[in-house]
Amino acid sequence: MFHVKQSPNTSTAGYGADTPLARELADLTARRRALEGVSVRFDGPTRVFTISNQKGGVGKTTTAVNIASAMAELGGQVLVIDLDPQGNASTALGVPHTADVPSIYDVLIGDVPLAEVIQTSPESPNLRCAPSTIHLAGAEIELVSQVAREHRLRTALNDYLDTHPTDVVIIDCPPSLGLLTINAFTAATEVMIPIQCEYYALEGLSQLLGNIRMIQKHLNPSLLMSTILLTMFDGRTRLAQQVAEEVRGHFPHEVLDTVIPRSVRVSEAPSFGQTVIAYDGQSVGAVAYREAAVEIAGRAMTDNEKGH
Repeated sequence: MFHVKQSPNTSTAGYGADTPLARELADLTARRRALEGVSVRFDGPTRVFTISNQKGGVGKTTTAVNIASAMAELGGQVLVIDLDPQGNASTALGVPHTADVPSIYDVLIGDVPLAEVIQTSPESPNLRCAPSTIHLAGAEIELVSQVAREHRLRTALNDYLDTHPTDVVIIDCPPSLGLLTINAFTAATEVMIPIQCEYYALEGLSQLLGNIRMIQKHLNPSLLMSTILLTMFDGRTRLAQQVAEEVRGHFPHEVLDTVIPRSVRVSEAPSFGQTVIAYDGQSVGAVAYREAAVEIAGRAMTDNEKGH
């Protein structure tokens, strides 16, 4: 057995106190404390977000479920509508979505009231979900022959909101502009766009903005592209910082101050049927999503105060 004798002159006090890791931990601790003191009011009209980006792999579903969970944690009554046939949002919220479960498909195609398919997430009594099932994969084709096919979701959602007070609705879309996504745009009041901090970040964005303008012109004049969230940010790379600067330059008012870093915990959470807020609420990814939710809610409060 080896014994190491500590020299009386050797001091470890302050060792590592000014390393990048130590600074990062101190910053994270300060951000956690700041969130503990945050108070948010949900006293305005229902905000209906559609989370959209035709580019896949940008963190769309991850953003939808974690912002929803963070809003519910802040005290809001939150509904997630899973319009993606893959059903990943339903999985992350711990909501059953096997083929025999009543789902958003039945609402769009079978005229089933939205209230009859909604389930409460085990994460929070404030957090509810209208799940997606495999049947939704065929809904694009079936919607073609439906009356008022672009307005099916909007009609169902408005009927639900008349009798179920809800602060925030978040609609998770598939990564394409089909009838499901058009239904989401038509039902929404705001568009939130997650943008990955990588080389192809702005690719396809001009097409997405063109589609939003088309929806505004023909189907939903009140739709607002209100929020852009930078995701998968790696502060160690110059590229990520350049992409962030470029996006902020194009959209100075829409881009949130909060950025979502790359995080193992965020990636792990869905495999446990949870959001990162429930899986590891003190992790850097969870803290970032909670900060983003506070910022989004705060913008609504500011707008409401301006309106009074």
